[in-house]
Amino acid sequence: MLPTLAGGTLFFPGLFALCSWALRRWRPEWTHTDRVMISTRLVSSVQAVLATGSGIVIIRSCNDVVTGRHWLAREYVWFLIPYMIYDCYAMYLCDWYRARDQDRAHSLTLRSFLSRNRLMITHHVVILFVLVPVAQLKQQHTLLYKVNGVLTLATFLCCRILLFPFMYWSYGYQQGLSLLQVPFRIPFFCNVANAFLIAPQIYWFSLLCRKALRLFDTPQAKKDG
Repeated sequence: MLPTLAGGTLFFPGLFALCSWALRRWRPEWTHTDRVMISTRLVSSVQAVLATGSGIVIIRSCNDVVTGRHWLAREYVWFLIPYMIYDCYAMYLCDWYRARDQDRAHSLTLRSFLSRNRLMITHHVVILFVLVPVAQLKQQHTLLYKVNGVLTLATFLCCRILLFPFMYWSYGYQQGLSLLQVPFRIPFFCNVANAFLIAPQIYWFSLLCRKALRLFDTPQAKKDG
């Protein structure tokens, strides 16, 4: 735990400093603001690749998506904590340089930064203070874990599945068409593309629902089953 936490604490700021130094050598014509912006994006991209790779390893190594455990899932959470803290600082740094270039650095206070980035900050705080305890302390049986599962189902349904009929409805509303008429009035390849996009979403949603049913299944129901 401690080596992983310490490694993440050194890795992300060190990678940011390395990217900034490399860009200063390779692109001296770029402004300092440009180098900061690109460096933060490179670090975020590396974190995304590492997270995706870890997820693939974990998925391929676990046979049961509900009860399966992998050491990398636990260790990567500790590696993720320093990144979330670093990323909050990186967002503020980018905002500060952006405000300085626009001659309004004096107006960038901590309060204004938090106000303009409330969703992203909330995302980071929830990961640090909700995801980490749940993932490390095995609190899957608690009410908080179950509430989080319900919210995950609701947001997934709204943002990844109901988004498609909403797009069709919006187009029909603008064109004076009913929802059922829209698929026959738009290009065929649009329907095909949307079908390819929504199919995996429905499949993943079904997996989430199955996991939720197991989560809320009572011991008596399991016994009867």
